[in-house]
Amino acid sequence: MARGPLAFQLWISVCLLLFFRARCFYLPGVAPQDFQNGDPLNPKVNKVTSTKTQLPYSYYSLPYCRPEHIVDSAENLGEVLRGDRIENSPYEFKMREPQMCNVVCHVTLNAKTAKEFKEKIDDEYRVNMILDNLPLVVPVPRPDQENSLVYQHGFHVGLRGQYAGNKDEKHFINNHLTFTVKYHKDPMTESARIVGFEVKPFSVKHEYEGEWSKKTRLTTCDPHAKRTVTSSESPQEVEDKKEIIFTYDVEFQESDVKWASRWDTYLLMADDQIHWFSIVNSLMIVLFLSGMVAMIMLRTLYRDISKYNQLETQEEAQEETGWKLVHGDVFRPPSNSDLLCVYVGTGVQFFGMILVTMLFAVLGFLSPSNRGGLMTVMLLLWVFMGLFAGYSSARLYKMFKGTEWKKITLKTAFMFPATVFAIFFVLNALIWGEKSSGAVPFGTMFALVFLWFGISVPLIFVGSYVGFRKPAIEDPVKTNKIPRQVPEQAWYMNPAFSILIGGILPFGAVFIELFFILTSIWLHQFYYIFGFLFIVFIILIITCAEITIVLCYFQLCSEDYLWWWRSYLTSGSSALYLFLYAAFYFFTKLDIKKPVSGALYFGYMLIASYSFFVLTGTIGFYACFWFTRLIYSSVKID
Repeated sequence: MARGPLAFQLWISVCLLLFFRARCFYLPGVAPQDFQNGDPLNPKVNKVTSTKTQLPYSYYSLPYCRPEHIVDSAENLGEVLRGDRIENSPYEFKMREPQMCNVVCHVTLNAKTAKEFKEKIDDEYRVNMILDNLPLVVPVPRPDQENSLVYQHGFHVGLRGQYAGNKDEKHFINNHLTFTVKYHKDPMTESARIVGFEVKPFSVKHEYEGEWSKKTRLTTCDPHAKRTVTSSESPQEVEDKKEIIFTYDVEFQESDVKWASRWDTYLLMADDQIHWFSIVNSLMIVLFLSGMVAMIMLRTLYRDISKYNQLETQEEAQEETGWKLVHGDVFRPPSNSDLLCVYVGTGVQFFGMILVTMLFAVLGFLSPSNRGGLMTVMLLLWVFMGLFAGYSSARLYKMFKGTEWKKITLKTAFMFPATVFAIFFVLNALIWGEKSSGAVPFGTMFALVFLWFGISVPLIFVGSYVGFRKPAIEDPVKTNKIPRQVPEQAWYMNPAFSILIGGILPFGAVFIELFFILTSIWLHQFYYIFGFLFIVFIILIITCAEITIVLCYFQLCSEDYLWWWRSYLTSGSSALYLFLYAAFYFFTKLDIKKPVSGALYFGYMLIASYSFFVLTGTIGFYACFWFTRLIYSSVKID
C-alpha cells in the first residue's frame, strides 16, 4: 500500500527538480557583474547564422582560430532547441586595457577549408559572439535618419567583390576585428559594468617580412608604429593555399548608459513608428467592430427573448420560428464527439500556456537577456497545463454521455503532441543531414520525450480523473429522441463558406503583429513588445468569441442545430489564413533558395498554424457553448 504514495512523491520530486534546474540556467545571467581595471573578460563565440539558409552551425565547424581547449557553456533547453552552441574563444580582453593588432593565429587554407569559407560567404553567414551576456552587434547608419544607428547581430564571415578592372567575382574574408567594449563606470568604487559590445570587421591581406613565426611583426598592422587597419587596405582573398592571419583590436569606451538600460539599444526596432501606428490602427478597427457586433447581438437577442416569453396562446406557441424551434436538438451530441473533446482539451492546454507565458513576459521575466528562457518556459508550461487539458476534455466527454474516460484521456495525451513531434522529428532529420548545430541532440530529444511521457501524460490522467468524477453538465433544455431534419440552407449559410468567412476577423486582429513576429524569428531580430502583444491576444480572444457567436446565432435562426463542430472551425479557420500569409511572407520577404531551408520554414509554420487552429477553435467553441446555454435557459420551453 505504501508503494503508491512513495512513487507519487518521487514523481513530484523529479518534476520540481527538472523545473528548478531549467530555471537556474538562466536566472543568474540577470545579475550585474562589476569589473576592476585589468580584470580578464571572456568573450565567447556562438553559432554562425544565415537568414538565407536558416541553418545554424557551430563557430568551430569553420576553420577559425581555436583556443587550446574548447569549453562548452551550459545551455538551457530553449537555447539547445534554438541551435545555440556557446563556447570559449581565442580572443583575450582585459578591462579598460586597449589592445592593438593582436595576432590570433596564422592559417593556410587548403581546397576543403577554402570551399567551406566560400559557401558560408555565399550564404551570407554571420558570426555571433557574446560578452557578459551581451550579443555582439555591428552598428550601421540608418539611411533614412542622420546620426541614427541600427544594430545588426554578428558580423559577416566575409563578402564577395571584384578587383578594379577585373570582372571576376572573388571571395574575401573578414579576418581583422575592431572590438569596442562600452562600459559604465561607478564613480564611487572605480569599478565598471559592461553596457555594449560592438565590432567593425575588416578584410585585410596582412603582410610581413621574412618567415612566419609567433614573434613576426606585421607591416600592415603594427602597434609599435601605431599603424591601424583601415577599409582602404588590400582585402584578404579566400583561395586554396592562401594564408590568412587573423587579428583584432580592442577599444574601451565610457558610456552614460546604465547597466539596467543596456538592452534598450538592442531592442530598438528600426521601423518603430510604423509598428506602433499599425498596431493602434488595428486595435481601433477591431474594437469598433467588436462594439458593433456586441450591440447588434444584445439588441436582437433581447427582442427575440422578449417576444418568445410573451407567447400566450397554444396556437402562437406552435408557430415558433427561428432559433427556438430547434431547442429539442440544439444540445444533441455531435458526430465524432470524442475528437471534439480531444481538440477542446488540447486548446485549453494551449490557452493556459500562452496566457501564463504572456503574463511572465509582460512582467519582464522573459527578457532577451535570458537566452532560450521564452522557449523553456513555454515547454514547461505546456507540460504542466496537461492537468487542465485532461479536466476539460473529460468534462465535455461526460456531458456527451461518454463512459470510457481512459480512452479519451489517451487521445488527449497523444493526438496533438504526436502529430507535432512527428513533423519535428522529420525536420530534425533534415537538419542532421545538413550537419547543422540546429539539430536537437539525442540527450535533449530524450528530455523532451520525458517531459511528454513522464509529466504531461500523468497530469492529463489526473485532470481527466478529477473531471470525470464531477457531475455531468446538464443541458438547459431536453433533447428529443428523434433528430429533426435540417432544412435546405441559403448559399451564404453553407458550412464551408461561413467557416471561411469566420476566420477573416480573428486573423485581421493579429496579422500586423504577425509580420513582426515572423521577422524576429526568420530574420533574427529581437522581439520584445509583449505589452502590445498581450493586448492583441486579448483582442484575438474577443474577436474569436464574437464572430463565432454571431455566425452561430444566424445558423440557429436558419434552423440548423449542428453548431458544435461549426463553432470550433469558424474561428479555427483563421489558422488557414495564417499559413497562407506565412507563404506570402516566404516569397516576398525571405531570400531562401535551399530546398531543405524551405522545408524547415513551411514545416515549422505548419506546426504554428496547427497550434493556432487549436487555440482559436477552442476559444470560439467555448464562446458558442456559453452563448447557446445562455439563450436557451432564458426562454420558456413548453
